[in-house]
Amino acid sequence: QVQVEESGGGLVQAGGSLRLSCIVSGRTVRTYSMGWFRQAPGKEREFVARISPSGVTQYADSVSGRFIISRTNSESAVYLQMNNLKPEDTAVYYCAFKTVTESTADYWGQGTQVTVSS
Repeated sequence: QVQVEESGGGLVQAGGSLRLSCIVSGRTVRTYSMGWFRQAPGKEREFVARISPSGVTQYADSVSGRFIISRTNSESAVYLQMNNLKPEDTAVYYCAFKTVTESTADYWGQGTQVTVSS
């Protein structure tokens, strides 16, 4: 059974940084994509970033240049380093695993709250 678990959310002031972590268990991650999505109150879930098995990355325009996605296959983990955070980054952030596109994924975590105060 695949389990996806995020951690690292919290409250931060605008301009600050946070690092999200996600651990996948129950499946080898080496040959699959991993990614991050987010959902703000009253809005639909949106794509944030993804990383391919070979390490190729893709970002939403809204976070490009501020967020960095990385992965460690030996630890079955994916990370999201978020810098220069803005109030509009406030959302629940979800880790995604296996077949990850800009709109969907096979497996999801339960989400971690990120709140950016102005």
